[in-house]
Amino acid sequence: MGTSIRWSARMRVLLRRWRGAPLTWLIVGGFVLMVATAIGTALTVDRFRQNAIESGRDSLESAVRLLARHFDREFEDFAVLQKSVIAELESHGIESADVFRSEMATLAVHEALRAKASGWTDVAGANVFDANGVLINSSRRWPVADISIGDRGYFNRLKNDPAAQEEIEVVAGRIGNAPVIVFARRVSGPRGEFFGIVSRAIAPDQLESFFASTGLGEDSSIAMHHQNGQLLARIPHVDAMIGQNYRTGSPEQMAVFQRTFVTTQLASPIDGKDRLVAARLLAGEPLVVIATKSLDATLATWRTQTKFFVTVAVLSVGLLVLTLFLIFRQVTHRLSLEKQRLDTALNTMTQGLLMFDQDERLIVCNRRYVEMYQLSTAVVKPGVHFRDVIQHRHDTGSFHGDVDCYCDGILSNVGLTQSAIVETADGRLIEIKNQPGAAGGWLATHDDVTERIRADERIAHMAHYDALTDLPNRVLMRGHLERRVAELSEGKPFAILYIDVDEFKGVNDSLGHEVGDELLRQVANRLRACVSGNDLVARLGGDEFAIVKAATRDPAELTALAERILNTLRTPVDCKGQEIPTDASIGIAIAPDHGDNLDDLLKRADLAMYAAKSEGRRTFRIFVPEYDAKARQRRLLEFDLRQALARGEFEVHYQPLVDLAANVVTGCEALLRWHHPERGMVSPAEFIPVAEDTGLIAEIGEWVLKQACTEAAGWPGDIQIAVNVSPVQFRSRTLALKVAAALAESGLAPGRLELEITETVLIRDDAEALTILQQLRELGVRIALDDFGTGYSSLSYLHRFPFDKIKIDRSFISDIGEPEDSSPIVQAVVHMAAARHMATTAEGVETEAQREVLRQLGCSQMQGWLFSPAVPAAKLKQLLSAQAAA
Repeated sequence: MGTSIRWSARMRVLLRRWRGAPLTWLIVGGFVLMVATAIGTALTVDRFRQNAIESGRDSLESAVRLLARHFDREFEDFAVLQKSVIAELESHGIESADVFRSEMATLAVHEALRAKASGWTDVAGANVFDANGVLINSSRRWPVADISIGDRGYFNRLKNDPAAQEEIEVVAGRIGNAPVIVFARRVSGPRGEFFGIVSRAIAPDQLESFFASTGLGEDSSIAMHHQNGQLLARIPHVDAMIGQNYRTGSPEQMAVFQRTFVTTQLASPIDGKDRLVAARLLAGEPLVVIATKSLDATLATWRTQTKFFVTVAVLSVGLLVLTLFLIFRQVTHRLSLEKQRLDTALNTMTQGLLMFDQDERLIVCNRRYVEMYQLSTAVVKPGVHFRDVIQHRHDTGSFHGDVDCYCDGILSNVGLTQSAIVETADGRLIEIKNQPGAAGGWLATHDDVTERIRADERIAHMAHYDALTDLPNRVLMRGHLERRVAELSEGKPFAILYIDVDEFKGVNDSLGHEVGDELLRQVANRLRACVSGNDLVARLGGDEFAIVKAATRDPAELTALAERILNTLRTPVDCKGQEIPTDASIGIAIAPDHGDNLDDLLKRADLAMYAAKSEGRRTFRIFVPEYDAKARQRRLLEFDLRQALARGEFEVHYQPLVDLAANVVTGCEALLRWHHPERGMVSPAEFIPVAEDTGLIAEIGEWVLKQACTEAAGWPGDIQIAVNVSPVQFRSRTLALKVAAALAESGLAPGRLELEITETVLIRDDAEALTILQQLRELGVRIALDDFGTGYSSLSYLHRFPFDKIKIDRSFISDIGEPEDSSPIVQAVVHMAAARHMATTAEGVETEAQREVLRQLGCSQMQGWLFSPAVPAAKLKQLLSAQAAA
């Protein structure tokens, strides 16, 4: 228990080392993200504050610019009026103040003033005062009121200062005491003496009503000051403030009245609030338009935005903290699960595992290692020294050898990857791998590789030996032959015997694969018995075997070996209770007589075997150069055969089928003939096998079918046409479609076409063959079983397949009429066919005796040279015409 706890603790340390860095980075990354969020929020808030202030300033600047432009235009027009009135008065050539007073105090002057001031309804009219400040005329009323402005500051400044031409001042009105803004201009005599003034007055509320149209919003103000600081008008309006002088305070406040244009932030001298200030000096008058807005009002929207951003930032940081917490908890949970899984994985490994540190002390050891060597966990535990582990194994009998020597060997190469397979006392094979660690130490695995090694050996055996016979296969034989060829230079000849089991396919198809496999095993055993220990017997595949005969080039010795093999194989083989006769065709090539190139030798052994098969099988042949010539001839024949159809070299001949009872032609068999431009007539026995081997038979057979149907369509209606169908055509699965197409193109009635097939197409796949035969039967054509009685015939075919006719092979007809002839066999076939309502045709009838016996046996038809060989279509038409005339 203590060992397990300490081991688990060490594993937790390893896990922390493995996972600690990612967790640290996760926490640091989260903290950095929170700080970045806070800083980003602060920067955004500050930027928005600056934007709000800039926006406030822009708004104030726009307002004062608009107002200044407006009042510049208004006051300019106002001044023009005053100047025009003064110019009018001075044009009278008045020489003294008394004359000025007397001439200006007339109704005519009143009318003139009223006419000039009629367009100015927003001002208090034009008033003319004498040198003493007494009102002597006015555009508003006549006669004028008794009013004196001699006590007004602006009057006295204009009177006493010849340089002063205009004064603007807020004063209490003489009527109602309401404040007014007075614009006064001096009237001077020819020598600059003071005659009086012309003034106009505007009420502050008239200016203030225009101020209000700017709509600067809450806690904002617009005022007009004289440049000397006196307040002329203001919104919000405060009566007590009008006329007060505000040109006091800091240089920044003073600058408002001094500079042409000012935008600044000041503490207001009126309400003490921090305000944004924009001031603009009028161009034509010593007046200043000042617009202000408190900083609090300017930042009202910003504060709302700030609350939103701070809220979002706080929520984001909170969400981030929650996410980090959940991730940390999930990772911690996963680490715990991974530790458990690692514990489970280590202890359920099929390998024993140990990990040692740089001090050669054990860090990790799984349960499999302890169980593998039946060790004590009290000894093999974390912290134990490597030598102590090996010593413990030695003491318990799982290690044999010198402990110190073994340990020194491992430790001296601890920086290298080491691997070794050792065998234990109980015969187990264990692979030990030592892998160096990144920070010193090493990892050792001990694996029960016994089964793997044995499996590898089995796989290697399977790769080089035949699974059925346990003989060397083609791969192993080729490697053996390569060594034999290399030894030819040392004067060591050898021979290759290719052996093909005759008629094996028929056995396999008719008796089943189990019997066929047993036959091959028996053949392999018999071949082994025919050779010595230095020779190699191999199975090349299917029914083909080979023998590599060492240390011989003697034809006589090889002939004796071949005959011994044939005699041994001809003894019937007992395969699962059935006696099966066997035989073989053997081809022999000798090295170096027939070549010293491996591929050439193999090809020549194959050619010799092919010669044995083509010359009747059941024999052997030693390679001779003529076989190469024959192979070349066959290749040329194949080449010419591929061109023959396109060149029109094929011709269909027809052999009559004669009714034995009526002795009349009732049908014809279509037979292919090849007229080669150089070879002349090529025998079907020579080119048909080549066509079948190359697959050309399918295209050629389709052409024969179409030609025969087209030709037969012109014969009398009771004459049938029989066409052979090769196994290649039959397996194409499109036979029924091609037959239907031929009938449609030719117009031949389906019942007049008879297709002849051999037993070969039936023994391969009964179900598929039955499907194809049923498709043909549905077309309405007749089906005949050709060459019945040859090969591995099965009477069950006659029951399972819907044949219309059985054709008896010529091998059963040739000896009819002689002692011990085949008449009983023919009789049996005829009876079986009659019982199944099938017709019978005897092939190869050449004598009258044969025809008579067949008639007596009840055979339906015959064909052969007795009546007619196969003839061209034109000659057949003559024969049929003669029969029709008779």
